[in-house]
Amino acid sequence: MMPSGPLPGVCWTSLLSLLLVCCLRPPGAQGQFSLRLEPQDLVVPEGGSISVNCSTDCPNAQHVTLETSLPKEPLSSGLGWAAFRLSNVTHDDREVLCSSFCNGLQISGSFGITVYRFPDLVELEPLPSWQPVGQNLTLSCQVAGGAPQDNLTVVLLRGEEELSRQPAVGEPALVNHTVEARREDHGANFSCRAELDLRSRGLGLFQNSSAPRQLRTYALPVGPLHLDVPRFLEVERLWLANCTLDGLFPASEAKIQLAVGDQMLKSQVERHGDRITATANSTARAEQNGTQEIVCKVTLGDESRETRRNLTIYSFQGPILTLSAPSVAEGTIVTVTCTAGARVQVTLDGVPAEAPGQPVQLQLNATERDDRRSFICNATLKVDGGILYRNESVQLRVLYGAKIDRAKCPQNFTWEEMTTHVLECQAWGNPDPELQCVKQASKVKVLAGTPFVVRLKHHGTYTCHANNSHGKDTVTVVVNVQARNPAVVPVLVVLAILGLITVSAALLYVFVLKKHSVSDIYYVNRGSTTCLPLRSRPADQRLGEESS
Repeated sequence: MMPSGPLPGVCWTSLLSLLLVCCLRPPGAQGQFSLRLEPQDLVVPEGGSISVNCSTDCPNAQHVTLETSLPKEPLSSGLGWAAFRLSNVTHDDREVLCSSFCNGLQISGSFGITVYRFPDLVELEPLPSWQPVGQNLTLSCQVAGGAPQDNLTVVLLRGEEELSRQPAVGEPALVNHTVEARREDHGANFSCRAELDLRSRGLGLFQNSSAPRQLRTYALPVGPLHLDVPRFLEVERLWLANCTLDGLFPASEAKIQLAVGDQMLKSQVERHGDRITATANSTARAEQNGTQEIVCKVTLGDESRETRRNLTIYSFQGPILTLSAPSVAEGTIVTVTCTAGARVQVTLDGVPAEAPGQPVQLQLNATERDDRRSFICNATLKVDGGILYRNESVQLRVLYGAKIDRAKCPQNFTWEEMTTHVLECQAWGNPDPELQCVKQASKVKVLAGTPFVVRLKHHGTYTCHANNSHGKDTVTVVVNVQARNPAVVPVLVVLAILGLITVSAALLYVFVLKKHSVSDIYYVNRGSTTCLPLRSRPADQRLGEESS
């Protein structure tokens, strides 16, 4: 069925001529001459223009023309040729028809046009925010547009390294490639590139690259975290938590947190190589009494690891050990009390309280034997299957009167004149007593426990008094002094003189005769040194000083 209107871009006269040629010319007539179109390879960018020359080798060629649906503009013509300019070439218009009349017959030739177009879109699909090391990563590149597609190739890149090269197929073309993520891929840029290769058509290699996308890889070990916290902790005590994880990558990107239940702790974080450590300290509060869960959590990439430990916070009040009075007089009733907090069991000098949290008491009538007596209270608290211990001690002072120890203070002494002796009498009491022994007749005092030279005046009866603020005690002591033999003194003096002479002779030999043996000539120093005779102090004077 013929169309009702004229065909656009087609000359009816030319069409009729073509039909007549096909129907009337003899066989083989068209093969004698040929048509040629220059340039031979028509390569045009989409929407562009090109100048072509249609020519024939027929010597009697007439009416050389170019048939096409494209807009054309005649440029020039001559015998056997005609030049035209084609414009707004599209991908759908890839063929032109060159025709002419030769010897009354029409000859024609069909020539193809290669229309090329650069891709409208070259895009690498988004990468995962984090990619685990050792797992497969699929790279996808989408290319929209681009012609001719037979000359279009898609290249996937890691940095400048070519990972895959594949032909573009489909519209849009989607190219995939799988790689295994590595540690060294952390921070690497991945991209894709479309290559339109028209070098075989006399043009170049045209490339269009996508925007790069950066990959972040990570490695988070499966092994547990090491969390170090105390098992027990008393209220108001400072405690330390330490959490460590080894073998993660990159440690600089990891986050670590320490918490008590839902409460985050302020932590100090350190990173060394593939290790991350968090340290936090806190003070246990009374409202946290009981079992608390300490949580350590490490997050890297899209994964996290955590571990938990229990911390038991307890209140251990006491023991508190008190005396009704720390210092009492002999014969006073003293009450000793030991108390502690709830759940604490106390024991006072081996006597336990009736139940945990209950006090225990002891009463006694203070005697001198209780002076400086220590009382000990032991306290125990059961915490999470364990037992904690504490103790407290207190000392009682009992005040009592002075007493003289008869066993260490004999009532009768016999001493020889001019000998040294000690009056060994002892007294005790609280406070410490003062002890004095006084001769009854002459009031001569002898200090007990102090050495002195015995003389005839010490002969007699003494009264020893021990006193303090809570009482006194008295003991009578008889001292018998025997006179020494007078003949003994001259003998001692003679022996002393002989000893002095011997020492002097020895010194003379050492300092004079010995020097003479070394040198034949020597001098005696006649300096101003004054030699003083040695004199003994009279015994009466010494005794007087010592007695005073």
